[in-house]
This record gives sequence, C-alpha cells and structure tokens, in this order.
Amino acid sequence: MPARAPDALSVRAASADDLHAITAIYNEGIADRVATFETRLRESHDVADWLGDPLPFLVATDEAGGVVGFARVASYSDRCVYTGVGEHVVYVARAARGRGVGHRLLEALAAASEEAGLYKLTSRVFTDNAASRAAHLAAGFEEVGVQRRHGKLDGEWKDCVLVERLLGEAAEPG
Repeated sequence: MPARAPDALSVRAASADDLHAITAIYNEGIADRVATFETRLRESHDVADWLGDPLPFLVATDEAGGVVGFARVASYSDRCVYTGVGEHVVYVARAARGRGVGHRLLEALAAASEEAGLYKLTSRVFTDNAASRAAHLAAGFEEVGVQRRHGKLDGEWKDCVLVERLLGEAAEPG
C-alpha cells in the first residue's frame, strides 16, 4: 500500500507564481529518466503555456506552502469524438516521493476533470516506473494494455503501460 500524503498537504489550481517550482520538478523527472521520453531540460517559459489550457492543472503544496508536485490534463485529441477524454501527467519532487503525493494529486485531478466535463483520463507510464504505476492503481486507474517499444530513451527501447480511469457516467456500471 502506498504511503499516505501528510495531512498538511494541500492541492490547488496551479498559478503563474508556481512556474519556477513546476519547471524544477519537471526537470527532475526528465533527468531521472523514469517518467518521460523528453531529454531537454526546460525553463519556466517553456511550461507557461500550460496555464492557458482550460483543463485542470493542479499543484500539491506542503505545510510550508512549497510546491511538491503537479498534475495536469491536456486534450487527448482534437477529434470531436474524444472531447471528453483527457491525457494527464503527474510529477512529484524527488524530496517528496514516497509520501503519497502522486496518489493525492491523481485523486484531485480525477475530481477536477469530472467537474470539467471529462469522462476519461488516460496516460502512458513506463513499465519500469513502479511508483507511478502504484500511485495510479491506488487512485482508481486501471492498466489496460502495454505499448511495446513505444519509443527510445537514451538509445534504449521503452515499453509503456496504458492507464485509464473512467469518470462520471462512464464509470457507472452498465
């Protein structure tokens, strides 16, 4: 069972004041080579456009108000049939990993996404990223398939597991 997030952890909408911390956390994810195929470190202006997306973009803050993780949703596709599907990411600062921050962000992201009218969240997680897979499962996501050799990272093929969580009416038994 994943570690629970500390009670003092709070989740709120991301703001421009958070960009430096979000960028630093994203760059840790890039450097650690466990969460993204991206290899070029980013600067705050590279992620600033994420704030303009109308879909949920959340940060988790610790008891001192410092940003310790973020999660966001982007459109899955521009095809109208997929209007209610969001593709999400979740990143947790190295110093805050193993404390349930990812799980807490994913739960809040699912609630905010349902409120925004989405019926499904989906993403790809490296098959060897046990922490992310555990956080997703704990937050009600299901692993629905594997994309073999989905891309190369540092010259090595990486497989990705597809995760999804149905929301609202789509999640009801039918």
